Amino acid sequence: MFTSVLMIEKALTSADVEFVTTLHGDEPVSFQVLLQPRGDQADRLLRAIDDVALGELDEAARERETPEGVDAKGFGERALSVSLTALRAAGNEAVGRLVEDHPLDALKALVAEVGADEVIVLTDPHYVEEFFHRDWASRARHKVGVPVLKLFSHSKA
Repeated sequence: MFTSVLMIEKALTSADVEFVTTLHGDEPVSFQVLLQPRGDQADRLLRAIDDVALGELDEAARERETPEGVDAKGFGERALSVSLTALRAAGNEAVGRLVEDHPLDALKALVAEVGADEVIVLTDPHYVEEFFHRDWASRARHKVGVPVLKLFSHSKA
């Protein structure tokens, strides 16, 4: 069985589930899912810049309305539950956990713990972080010791 660590920041959509579950054809896949709820206010600024870069000015103005940090934990727990249920319904093994601090350290530890074959980072575009190679996928490539695939989610957070 192929083991993928799937790093996400929101609930998977049905398109996301189909996307990640068909990457390996008919080979059975076990997913280890890590979800980090939305971060602090510094992250809010970067998301607002991304929204402006995408021409989504209304989204940039609404960034203040979205729960951050500790307030986002309940949202994260629900998103993780929905994602695990969807992956299982597609015929895959799936377990997961929330990551609150140091997501790349948690990712590295999980890859080693389960003997993962790959890491899939599924996020919305984060142009500022990507430009400076500070996004999860860029940093993970130097840390985890297995291939890292970066995919973009099929819906906006």
